[in-house]
Amino acid sequence: MSTDTALPESARTVVIGAGAVGCSVAYHLSELGAEDVVVVDQGPLPVTGGSSTHAPGIMFQTSPSKLMTKTAHYTGRLLSDAGVYDEVGGIEVARSEERMDFLQRRVEHATAYGLPDPQLLTPEEVTDHLPLVNEDAILGGYYSPTDGRVDGVAALQWYIEGSDADFYGHTSVTDLDVAGGDVTAVETDRGRIECDRCVVATNNWGYQTGKLAGVDLPIAPVEHQYVVTEPLEELAGEAPATRVDTDALDVPGDRRIADVMGKAPSRPVGRDQDHSLYFRTHGDSLGLGSYNHESLSVDPDAMGKNTEERQASVHDFTDEHWERATHPDRDKSPKRAFEELLPVSEDAAFQATENGIFVFTPDGMPVLGETAAVDGLWTALAIWWTHSGGYGRILAEWMETGVPKLPDGPVDTGAIHVNRFEPHAGSKPYFVDRGATRYRQVYSIVEPNWQPEDHRGLRRSPFYHQQDELGAEFVQSGGWESAQWYESNADLVERYADRIPEQEGWQGVNRSPIEGAEHLHTREHVSLFDMTPFSSIVVEGSDAGTFLQRVCSNDVDIDVGKVRYSLLLNEGGNILADVTVVRLDEDEYMVTTGGGNSPGIHGSWLKEHAPETVSVTVEEGGRSTIGLWGPKSRLLLQRVTEADVSAEGFPYFSAKQLYVGEVPVVAMRVSYVGELGWELWAPAEYGARLWETLREAGQDLDVRPMGGGALESMRLEKGFRLWGTDIDTDTDPFAAGLPFAVDMDTDFVGKDALEDIRESGVDSRIVPLTLDDSTDRLLSGRPVTKDGETLGYVQAADFGYSVGESIAYTYVPSEYADPGTAVRVTCEGETCDATVREEPLFDPGREKILR
Repeated sequence: MSTDTALPESARTVVIGAGAVGCSVAYHLSELGAEDVVVVDQGPLPVTGGSSTHAPGIMFQTSPSKLMTKTAHYTGRLLSDAGVYDEVGGIEVARSEERMDFLQRRVEHATAYGLPDPQLLTPEEVTDHLPLVNEDAILGGYYSPTDGRVDGVAALQWYIEGSDADFYGHTSVTDLDVAGGDVTAVETDRGRIECDRCVVATNNWGYQTGKLAGVDLPIAPVEHQYVVTEPLEELAGEAPATRVDTDALDVPGDRRIADVMGKAPSRPVGRDQDHSLYFRTHGDSLGLGSYNHESLSVDPDAMGKNTEERQASVHDFTDEHWERATHPDRDKSPKRAFEELLPVSEDAAFQATENGIFVFTPDGMPVLGETAAVDGLWTALAIWWTHSGGYGRILAEWMETGVPKLPDGPVDTGAIHVNRFEPHAGSKPYFVDRGATRYRQVYSIVEPNWQPEDHRGLRRSPFYHQQDELGAEFVQSGGWESAQWYESNADLVERYADRIPEQEGWQGVNRSPIEGAEHLHTREHVSLFDMTPFSSIVVEGSDAGTFLQRVCSNDVDIDVGKVRYSLLLNEGGNILADVTVVRLDEDEYMVTTGGGNSPGIHGSWLKEHAPETVSVTVEEGGRSTIGLWGPKSRLLLQRVTEADVSAEGFPYFSAKQLYVGEVPVVAMRVSYVGELGWELWAPAEYGARLWETLREAGQDLDVRPMGGGALESMRLEKGFRLWGTDIDTDTDPFAAGLPFAVDMDTDFVGKDALEDIRESGVDSRIVPLTLDDSTDRLLSGRPVTKDGETLGYVQAADFGYSVGESIAYTYVPSEYADPGTAVRVTCEGETCDATVREEPLFDPGREKILR
């Protein structure tokens, strides 16, 4: 319910922000039975003054991200059932051949992720739906029938009226009280509310709100333009229907914006991404939106409050950004591009204009979850109307059950987790610049493996300069500069030319045949791989073993010097992480995990769950690590150490603390590429010397550096999983083909859920596919079908240079998981026959890795 009475002195949960996201979180918490929820907002209700009520509400559901597509579809279904969503369909037009290829990808992603009836349209079919569009200006379009528009004010009213939470407008949050690492209260200009947990859903003000708790949230506000024309003769007779009488509401700023946004469209919503434009009808008027201007970043500290003259998240319209071409990638002004596409807009007068504000993160994805720095402080930020219902449901489930999910099952959270950001991401110059870049890319065609140009070289391993001298092609992940391949290995391409098929088109963008050559060289000789972005987590203390046994799915009660692969699971039995556990001493363990967002997410989870008797130290950047892999790796390692590294003296999945030359290392006999090899973990200051020692000793063995491209194809040949790609919080160990990483005789988090899954049966399983008659490298997110039915989609893919086949991994219903099952995969408009295979494809007897 909504109330203007005095604030309560306490609540279990306080949600800050009553826009689309905050209202969705409160509604879904109520739906799950949560009690004592309070929502506060600085503005009036329901027109708070945030972007939820100045936004035109257009919802295009299709995305390369499964999660973004699924949350959009859930939002549309939820709000359609509520009667506040206009399912008029959505059409994206193409004005270039490159965009038509992009729209084909739209169809493939929509098919893969289950959107109903995605279609490619001819120009004539586009204008059948949208007669105002100039047919001669386009090459075609993409049509999603369930796209549409949400009525923002009506939706907020529906959320408020349908929730058991108490809502308070005109309530500004002035501070967040934190004691002992826990959020304890929300301070407002109307009083203090003690609470157990708090949700930051302030979007444009997310950075400011986070600072109140001492947390740097990388939320960058940016402006974009929207105008609504005066009534047009061509739209006469189209009723300007409204669900809410805004005259009866307290509306901050220019009332005309709220009035026109309430008028429903009667035709499909549209966008012209080649010119960074979108459009919809408002009854008998036309709404025109533009990202086609330079990035207009707003200082996140300067986000203000509503005034009598202005809604807080609306700035004055800037004519120059409408009439001039200021976008660095667009050669026409918004005005001219619209006039070409929609000739009726030429010389049309405007009844309402705005520069509306919304936000971006450095990677363009939302921010959800509980912060590592403050227990009980949850975030729901950088979310648009399009996905607000879905993410509100996910966060509510996460808070109440510990399992982030939608009604059809758990979802993957690695790409949206608040703790995914690297330490430097909270720097305002950094995230504001990256937010501006993401704004620039909103409608751009972003190439596979695209890399930013700004803020590079932030994190460099001790091997960086040696790698640079070897011609490393660096890519950035988590701020680290990691080599994808090395130009110094170009001579290997000729050696292996007959085994490296050419990749044309989109599959070959930002790729190099050197990646294949490094793969094959490693299989035959020996290579060095820079693993420094991977992280070690030291767990020590008298109860360290007991703690790890509780959080690890496998039996980690191992002898000193032994290594065990395990999983961390949530309460639903879904995979939070895959880790390698090394017992270094009686009360000391080293847990290793991947790079990118892994240290922040996995390390903070371990810290959060550790008792006071256990110390958890995330050594991100504290060690420099080399993967030494290949059939000659033992010969090379033995040359530089006095330790016994023979098969008998140093068996697979064991560890030793030894010296490589003068360098102290923790050597683990594990291999992520399916070859004999070791991971050598050394203190960071010794890294450069470690690299030099191994390279100098291995010259006659043709030791080479290898990059991430070779690593990916090699690990897929062996069927090794990659967290955030093949496995995430949306799958369980049985579906992921990792039952060996689970010991049901031990007691661990998620065990009860796994027992239920095992008893009821596994619905889907991960399987490798190989293409029957093609060497094309498939791309992720492309549909896998059988007899016209979509079974799943490509999780990860590459060409397997050792097996000589194109490989893709996918989850399919269990009845289709048997080796030999014939399926089809569509990628870039081509449909190929493929076959389910038994894994691993390479060295199934493990002779190479165990030699």
